[in-house]
Amino acid sequence: MTERNIKIETEYIRLDALLKYAGLVGTGGEAKLAIQNSEVLVNGEPCTMRGKKLRPGDRTELDGQILIVG
Repeated sequence: MTERNIKIETEYIRLDALLKYAGLVGTGGEAKLAIQNSEVLVNGEPCTMRGKKLRPGDRTELDGQILIVG
């Protein structure tokens, strides 16, 4: 598993935007499908809300890639 810190300058970032920003998906459509199919874990739990607000300290995982919002 690869773990990366993703620094944001705002209060939060939406889950679908984080996946695109970090390059784990190529398009918003890919993000939507991965999230709808429960392939994305947020803080260890499957998340199907693509508009989920992630704040510093939140941990997201997809395909063995771990992103930590900072």
